[in-house]
Amino acid sequence: MAVDVIMPQMGESIAEGTIVKWLKGVGENVDRDEPLFEISTDKVDAEIPSPSAGVLLEILVPEGKTVEINTVVGRIGQAGEARGATAPKPSAAPAPSAAPVTPAPRPVPATPVAAPATPTPAPTQPAPQPAPQSAPAYVRSSPVVQKIAAEHGVDVSLVEGTGEGGRVTKKDIMTYIESASSSTPPVTQPAAPAPAPKAPAPAKPAVFASGQEEVREPMSIMRKKIAEHMVMSKHTSPHVYTIFEVDMNEVVKRRDAMKREFEAEGVKLTFLPFFIEACIRGIKEFPIINSAVDGETIIYKKTVNVGIAVALENGLIVPVIKHADQMNLLGLAKTAADLGERARSKRLMPDDVQGGTFTITNVGVFGGTFGLPIINQPQAAIMGIGTITKRPVVIDDAIAIRPIVYLSLSYDHRIIDGADAARFLTVVKRELEKPAGA
Repeated sequence: MAVDVIMPQMGESIAEGTIVKWLKGVGENVDRDEPLFEISTDKVDAEIPSPSAGVLLEILVPEGKTVEINTVVGRIGQAGEARGATAPKPSAAPAPSAAPVTPAPRPVPATPVAAPATPTPAPTQPAPQPAPQSAPAYVRSSPVVQKIAAEHGVDVSLVEGTGEGGRVTKKDIMTYIESASSSTPPVTQPAAPAPAPKAPAPAKPAVFASGQEEVREPMSIMRKKIAEHMVMSKHTSPHVYTIFEVDMNEVVKRRDAMKREFEAEGVKLTFLPFFIEACIRGIKEFPIINSAVDGETIIYKKTVNVGIAVALENGLIVPVIKHADQMNLLGLAKTAADLGERARSKRLMPDDVQGGTFTITNVGVFGGTFGLPIINQPQAAIMGIGTITKRPVVIDDAIAIRPIVYLSLSYDHRIIDGADAARFLTVVKRELEKPAGA
């Protein structure tokens, strides 16, 4: 029997994915867990393994098409096996065509002839016909779109969908919300929604072709998804930022002392595990940092799953260290290295990018003094790490040269206040600056 190949869910809040490339063609043999096709979402580009061994019987979703999660994109079976959904449907089709054999419908036309006086009620019915209700994209929208609509009190059926088949995309719902907020009278005057869609147009700067040479290329699928997710995050959470200066002298000493021990375990010790360890201590003292918002409810996560942003050539991926609060420094280092390597080689599995409760991104590896990252929804906070640079500092009224790093915390001000953000970073700073074994 043929096995359905489905579009997997590649992360929280991801409701759809795009087929980038089929790695096998129809009629080709495929082994179980062998890469079958590549997909792209706003969180990950990944090769999806085959769920079964056999022959690729059908490709139902072509390259470049975006579909919702759990959509059947292909079928795998045995050579010569009939294509699953095609055979049963023809047998169902003849049944309706045989139905007209009953001569009863012929006399019926005589009744409408006698009823031309009654057609007046009939024309009134086309107006409230089901057509206007099926045209809106209420059903043709993803769970993410419906959640955003619920949070902003928007009726999805009022939003014009630009996706395939009239489906409402995240971009459609965000544009609608933006235009509605820019015009105040939409609630009072029902006629106001008409000019509302035109409002965003002037806000977007027009790009004119210059006389100089220029190259234009469309955004990659991953870049478009990232753009949508970032805009959604800024619309969802009021971002506030707190920055701390941290002396990394003690961490440098600890790292130098532990390098050989970690190399014996096959792990290159970087500074990242020290930052993760310090953040876990801070989260234990201030659990609000490890929370999320669901409507008017705050959800406190019992486990600490740390997302680590990994830069790729065409975007960014955030794999997750699950149960990071239960790992020691070696475990954190091993897991972070493994996830980073698999992210860069497109070998991440769906579970690797799900369930994050707090994210760390390191702009310092590219020389950034510090950054102000955008929150990775539906989380409540993200910490940015700047470059570690030797700077002159005052210690006990004397000037000393120390390795200094700037840490920034971007947080959702709906549930996290500046005091809690500062207290959290105070704990992180304390853990990083304390002597080894203290």
